[in-house]
Amino acid sequence: MLIRSRRLRTTNAIRDLVAETELLPRHLIQGHFVQPQAGSTEIASLPGISRNSVEATVRQVESDLKLGLRSHLIFGVPDPKDKAPDAHAAHDHDGVVPQTVRALKKAFGNDVIVMTDVCLCAYTDTGHCGINDGPVIRNDESVKILAKMAVAHAEAGADVVAPSDMMDGRIRAMREALDDAGFIQTMIMSYAIKHAGAYYGPFRDAADSSPKFGDRRSYQMDPRNAREGLRDGLLDLEEGADALLVKPAMPNLDLIWRLREKALCPIAAYHVSSEYSSVKAGARMGWIDEANLFREHLTAIRRAGADWIVTYVAREALTKKWF
Repeated sequence: MLIRSRRLRTTNAIRDLVAETELLPRHLIQGHFVQPQAGSTEIASLPGISRNSVEATVRQVESDLKLGLRSHLIFGVPDPKDKAPDAHAAHDHDGVVPQTVRALKKAFGNDVIVMTDVCLCAYTDTGHCGINDGPVIRNDESVKILAKMAVAHAEAGADVVAPSDMMDGRIRAMREALDDAGFIQTMIMSYAIKHAGAYYGPFRDAADSSPKFGDRRSYQMDPRNAREGLRDGLLDLEEGADALLVKPAMPNLDLIWRLREKALCPIAAYHVSSEYSSVKAGARMGWIDEANLFREHLTAIRRAGADWIVTYVAREALTKKWF
């Protein structure tokens, strides 16, 4: 008897019947870059994505909600004059991120899930994710500032804080600071595995956060290692993280899968700026089928075990009904 697997592929309806992986709006998190200036500023290296004012961000989220996009990750892009060695603007209660969070929760309440990036790279004058002492990024001093930043976002109404800095011990510090301030319901989505490398260029353009010296290899993970990331992810859970994120997504499908098998919490993955922009560039040249390639990217990330995907293409994919 010949086993005919193709019987399960005969028609689109049958293929849908036996499909093992779903890709729905609830799985997607749309990123937003928010600036203190009025209006919007196009980001050349992230086609279709702009830095927006608080008011423009609220309007964009209103439109996104109609597509079914309920989860939104906010990145602050402060005025360059507010960048400083101590990154004090990062925990300013009237900073652009707290303003945005308050405006979104006032407009949409619990209809939206507001997540905030917790990192110092856009707020230091060096572009590094922590404060520095010469060429050295100071871990424990940075953690104290990051904890203040998380509390400032929670006070504004953030549902989820998402530390992306990669300092040791920051999850415990944030959980303790949030609990002490009364924000026991505020979730922490930890960037548990975040590799150093070449995937983040367009994001650094968008957030004005390129390091002014050296690189980030002393605190972001070495992409040659797997067990290191799994260990740190499990440590983050012990310290109080509610969800774990892997970044970048496509080069780390193996780590998404391995973390999914080891951790019982939600697993997120970040389909990062170069993953997005490289597809856009290829499509512009006519070399690739943009819709199908984005669909295959996101499906692969889901199939690997990600419950949530941070991606810049969420809005466009839903608008154009790519899946």
